[in-house]
Amino acid sequence: MSKSVLVALRGVSFAYEDGPPVFTGLDFEVREGRALALLGRNGSGKTTLMRLLSGGLRPRGGELLLSGRAVRHDRKGLTTLRTTVQLVVQDPDDQLFAASVEQDVSFGPLNLGLPDAEVRARVAEALEALDIAALADRPTHLLSYGQRKRTAIAGAVAMRPRVLILDEPTAGLDPDGQERLLATLDGLRAAGTTVVMATHDVDLALRWADDAALLTPSGAHTGPAEETLSRRDLLAASGLRLPWGVAAGLFLRARGPAADDTAPAPRTPEELVALLGQQPPQL
Repeated sequence: MSKSVLVALRGVSFAYEDGPPVFTGLDFEVREGRALALLGRNGSGKTTLMRLLSGGLRPRGGELLLSGRAVRHDRKGLTTLRTTVQLVVQDPDDQLFAASVEQDVSFGPLNLGLPDAEVRARVAEALEALDIAALADRPTHLLSYGQRKRTAIAGAVAMRPRVLILDEPTAGLDPDGQERLLATLDGLRAAGTTVVMATHDVDLALRWADDAALLTPSGAHTGPAEETLSRRDLLAASGLRLPWGVAAGLFLRARGPAADDTAPAPRTPEELVALLGQQPPQL
């Protein structure tokens, strides 16, 4: 196994009790330093896959590997896994439970038995990274939805994981909230955290991710984001549409020989405007 693979599933099978198989012989890996978007239709197994990667579910067959070594699903093995891989669920209200932001974010480090000074340092670092330091003493029930999202992510960041897995982190946020969260994730990536994001938004995946993984009935298909999200067969099997940026790139290349076939497709309307050599209108 390549040293760059941090966490992987090998030949994994899983089914919920009295339910049909969700995965059979699944191979999946998360590579260090690569932003990975996980996409698929509802019921395709995205949440199950994330819980398998983070140790919340145990495979019925196959194995979970951490840095090339099989993870034992006992207390010691799962503690080691969860100091490396952290999952943040879609609804922050399923994750927040303490009276204040600071108390909630400190919960994980305290459970590791760290000294008080180390816990305080980790909490301060996480609050700063998520731009919510000013909310440290705020009761969690008085937070806005976006603030609750950031607090839930801060609780995971305080564990200093190498892999941060986020389930639909931009869902329910307005455009400004989405942009602020994406900027925060870029900061975490720059600091060395590998980020996996489950999303239904193909445009966001194309714009944000290095790699994309599409869950289809035939299994998981992973590759460079632009290449993978241009595969209409895989998108159809995943219940997804062609990303706006890919369609725009196809249109530009169809304009004739003057179009630069080697230029990357525009990922956003702003990139398209820049490519056409024009300035966006000022509001």
